[in-house]
Amino acid sequence: MIHKKILAPERIRQIESSFSFIPHRFLTDGFLAALSQHELLLYFFLILAADRCGLSFYSYNSICSLLDLSVDQYLKARDSLVGKDLIAFDGTIFQVLSLPAPLNGYRRRKPRLECSRNKGPVPIAKVFQKSLKGLTHGR
Repeated sequence: MIHKKILAPERIRQIESSFSFIPHRFLTDGFLAALSQHELLLYFFLILAADRCGLSFYSYNSICSLLDLSVDQYLKARDSLVGKDLIAFDGTIFQVLSLPAPLNGYRRRKPRLECSRNKGPVPIAKVFQKSLKGLTHGR
């Protein structure tokens, strides 16, 4: 068993007036692995912008500007998140939904780390850089 200890006790996160969260199932049930970079970006933004019921009212102009997405990228990501039953959208209001059943083919899937014989596992920063590489090419 791993022994956990607080590394910076003066910096423990606290829930204040508003709070966003992502259920652990988002990772373990394969949602993270199943979403494209733009879908993840929009989904995380909507989680951060949402109230306690998952509702937010940002316009597509604001979202595209804040996330540096084209309208086509935004529409594709939004429609895909609706199709994957992660969000609802009525033309004005977004609702981040509770997670649906696990996605087929992703349950219990272990992440694959690139290893070399001399270096061991790739640092997590490189994994994130590789996964987000497509988002920075348009800048």
